[in-house]
Amino acid sequence: MLKNILSAIGAIALVAMVYMLISFGGMMSKVSSLHPDAMGHYMTMFEKVLETGNSAEAMIRKVRINDDVSTEDAIDTMRSIAEENNFLVVGDAKMSIKSSITAPDGKRYIRILSFCAPSIAEEFIGYSESFGAFMPCRILIVEDDEGNRWLYTMAMELMLYGGKPLPDDMLKMAESVRGLMYGMMDAAATNGDYDPEDAE
Repeated sequence: MLKNILSAIGAIALVAMVYMLISFGGMMSKVSSLHPDAMGHYMTMFEKVLETGNSAEAMIRKVRINDDVSTEDAIDTMRSIAEENNFLVVGDAKMSIKSSITAPDGKRYIRILSFCAPSIAEEFIGYSESFGAFMPCRILIVEDDEGNRWLYTMAMELMLYGGKPLPDDMLKMAESVRGLMYGMMDAAATNGDYDPEDAE
């Protein structure tokens, strides 16, 4: 009887192993069709989730606004850079801007600017309507609990590199949008020069 039980266990283990090999092999073949950098970016996101326990934190890029830069100056910088690069400001949601969390009975400062280049948007929606769900590009200006001011936007790496490689011309456009968004955040936060090549 023991021999029969061991045989059954062996058979089950063999079936499970074959199933795992087939499943894993199929998965690996799909992974190999993705952009070469895809898995690295997914792992970076997952590591952030493990570190913070916050999935949203893993999907954003944020920059602290320097204490010597006013909120309005930071916003004016972003608007100016967007205009210079043929990006439209298509939204300005002033959710809470009349006070600061640091003031007595004050409320947290919250404002969201939305940016878009219609020609680029049209190209990406033509490639996949799903890209439209990420439009327009947005930057959140918000205070934390201590009154520090931050710029937040969606991290764009998975959109660029998380799937099968984009056509070269589309990838170039997407990287230029990422450079613009990240670069103008950095410039606005520091009242520094706009340099999309240095933005990461």
